Amino acid sequence: MQQKLVPALLALEDGTLWPGFGFGAIGQTSGEIVFNTSLTGYQEILTDPSYHGQLITMTMPHIGNIGTTPEDEESNRVWAAGLIIRQLSPIVSSWRARQPLPDYLAERGVVAITDVNTRALVRHIRTHGAMRAAISSTTTNPEEVLALARAARDMNGLDLAREVSCAEPYHWAEAQDWWQPGERLAVNGEWLAVSGGRFHVVAYDFGIKRNILRLLGAQGCRVTVVPATTSAAEVVALNPDGIFLSNGPGDPAACTYAIDAVRELLGQKPIFGICLGHQILGLALGAETYKLKFGHRGGNQPVQVTATNEVQISSHNHGFAVDASTLPANVTVSHLNLNDNCCEGLSAPEHKAYSVQYHPESSPGPHDSDELFERFIEHMKADM
Repeated sequence: MQQKLVPALLALEDGTLWPGFGFGAIGQTSGEIVFNTSLTGYQEILTDPSYHGQLITMTMPHIGNIGTTPEDEESNRVWAAGLIIRQLSPIVSSWRARQPLPDYLAERGVVAITDVNTRALVRHIRTHGAMRAAISSTTTNPEEVLALARAARDMNGLDLAREVSCAEPYHWAEAQDWWQPGERLAVNGEWLAVSGGRFHVVAYDFGIKRNILRLLGAQGCRVTVVPATTSAAEVVALNPDGIFLSNGPGDPAACTYAIDAVRELLGQKPIFGICLGHQILGLALGAETYKLKFGHRGGNQPVQVTATNEVQISSHNHGFAVDASTLPANVTVSHLNLNDNCCEGLSAPEHKAYSVQYHPESSPGPHDSDELFERFIEHMKADM
């Protein structure tokens, strides 16, 4: 049964108002408004902890047609503060679907709005930058919704990694083998890889996605996931072969505890960072970070590998970036974004560390950068 839509209003802190109809949970929500250009994968996006505190505008106009399924969740909950779309599909057409999107959001208390002119909205965000916003499906009074938007937290200086991280360490025991079937598997609890190797990776959870853990498992890794505030000494005590720095939300400069820990770990074991982990690595190496005007979010970002000039299409979700001009001389930019030339990757061989700003695990997105996980394995092999 199709959920009944109710009048709703989206308000941006600059005073602009965007009417529509509410679905999912009926209520109010606020956060930083951003947009994502992915054509598919709305459930993976909603459950990505990196979207904590953000209202996601999908540029794809037709959303909800494939429903939802537990297999597509990237964490144990929806982290996005709200969802903004152009048109909600009236039907679900997928053999994998277990629940329509409106019911899925309603059960999880997530407020969403449809029938918004998202083309105009995205152009507005691109021109004026990401800003605070609010959605209400309980009142369409402009003053009330605008006040809610202006009361939302500012992303600058905001440490959100603590809010999304696990409370206690845990072991990950699931491999993702679909992308190279049969070659990397967990059999009777034993992790097997093409190389026959067996590696223990300690993964910092700043908001880690499940597919990252699956791909580490698929490469023959035993993974211990630790909270964002775990000290360097605690990581060393776990005797890892490699250290992984995960994606996550918020301002990387606010994660001082993580920056200090990574600085202590530099050079001890191979380090691989993604997204927020990349930014934290950059800060630990002595660089600075800055907030992008509207960020990079989507599955179609062109990135150049500086060593080979190869161009890879990649999946992104970040609102901050490392300032390449502040990097020390022994650290190089390994990847560049071809849309705006911002730093998309770092290489610090003297410190046994490398990182990328984007998401090689995709989910959703292309798989041009799968080799980055294989490189991590090679680094751990060389260090043994």
